[in-house]
This record gives sequence, structure tokens and C-alpha cells, in this order.
Amino acid sequence: MTTDHHSHTMQNKEKLATAIGLYILGEISLGKAAERTGVTRWEMEEILQDAGVELRLGPQTKDDLDDEVDVALDIE
Repeated sequence: MTTDHHSHTMQNKEKLATAIGLYILGEISLGKAAERTGVTRWEMEEILQDAGVELRLGPQTKDDLDDEVDVALDIE
């Protein structure tokens, strides 16, 4: 039983690490990073701050804005 829980935690850590990496690279938004790791946007913000990651609040470019609008419109 313990090993299952451990491997599940490891998978989550990997997912989180990947999401943080993509966020830092500017590949995904904060919301997308949160979505990928199954936490809320606010939890993700806290995780990133705890990790010492500088938050990019709001879209940086016109393309970012378009992406965020697309994502927002996709939410049903």
C-alpha cells in the first residue's frame, strides 16, 4: 500500500515539475500549469512563489492575450 502512494506522489511531483518548467519557459500560463497539476490557480501561484519562481501576472504580449482569451472561451 505504501509503495502505491509513493509512486503516485512521485508522478504528481513530476507533473508539477514539468508544469513549473513550462511556466518558467513561458510555454504555458499559470492557469494551464494549475490545470495540468490538478490544483487551483491560486494554489499554483503559492507553489510557484514557494519555489521562488517569479510570477508573470497577466499576458505579456498580444499573443499571450489571445491565448488566454482562447482558453477562457474554451471553458464550458
